[in-house]
Amino acid sequence: MCGLPRFVFHYFQTPVDSTVAYNFIMVVIKHYGGKNMGELIKIREMSLQYGISARALKYYEEMGLITSTRGDDYAYRMYDEAAVNRLEQILILRKLNISIKDIKRIFYTAGSEVVLEVLGKKVDAIDEEVSLLHELKEIVLDFIRQIEQADFGKESDVKLLYAKAKEIENQLANVDYNGNTANVNRLLEVTEKLATTPDIVQKHSYCYLIFNLKDKSSVIEACELYYKAFGAEKTSVDTSASEWIDDWLGIQIKLFNFGIFMQSVDLPASRGGCCINFATEQDLHKAYELLSKEAETHELHTDAHWTPLCANITDKFGVQWFFCI
Repeated sequence: MCGLPRFVFHYFQTPVDSTVAYNFIMVVIKHYGGKNMGELIKIREMSLQYGISARALKYYEEMGLITSTRGDDYAYRMYDEAAVNRLEQILILRKLNISIKDIKRIFYTAGSEVVLEVLGKKVDAIDEEVSLLHELKEIVLDFIRQIEQADFGKESDVKLLYAKAKEIENQLANVDYNGNTANVNRLLEVTEKLATTPDIVQKHSYCYLIFNLKDKSSVIEACELYYKAFGAEKTSVDTSASEWIDDWLGIQIKLFNFGIFMQSVDLPASRGGCCINFATEQDLHKAYELLSKEAETHELHTDAHWTPLCANITDKFGVQWFFCI
């Protein structure tokens, strides 16, 4: 089996004209996707050949993008020539960051109209990202100018720098891009890359909860709500699975001494849950007041025999909470 050449995947690392991109895609697919294999390919071989996980292959199959076969004497998925050709097309389009939804449109629509429309929108999205990066650059340059003008021998200047750093943090957290949360996430990703990592990191085992929220905007909104209710700190942002799951976002938060990973996976029957034992009634009331707004269900109890105050809440995201003191 002949896979796609590496230059294909490096070709689209910079923006290109949509017509050029379409023609290039069609030429490469025709030349490299039409090899006669003469036999079925095992899922493991497919995964190794194209550097794609078996999980991603199964996901593409579930989305109706490729098909597999299984023989009576072989339990694993097998792929024929048509499936391999289709996978090569998918990989090219995914390298352009084309969504699964748009790839399906391209595959199930004759002619070049849809692919040109999709690529045109991608160029617009790249322009928006460039604009965000320029804004981030200006924020960083402004901070550099503040540092250059400061006198570290003066306590007042040091405090001013801390105040400026907090101001920048608020700018990054609260900037509004016409409701386009993808742009905000991209800005957060860029700022994450600015953080330095120690050369030697000692790893420890740990346990955390998983919340499966409806979509990316729910993950972002939940992060803000839990910060207000509990003082939960955001510790990391992950978009690694967005390569094969549209609009996937994962955010890790630290809630008191525990970790919670929130991801945009729509599983209504398995949103997640958490129990919190508050130090004071005041803390419990504050959290209850915030989470009960727009909650699916909420009950506050003062008659439990084992605690003077407790609460049950299924919040607006479907996450179940139990509070006590």
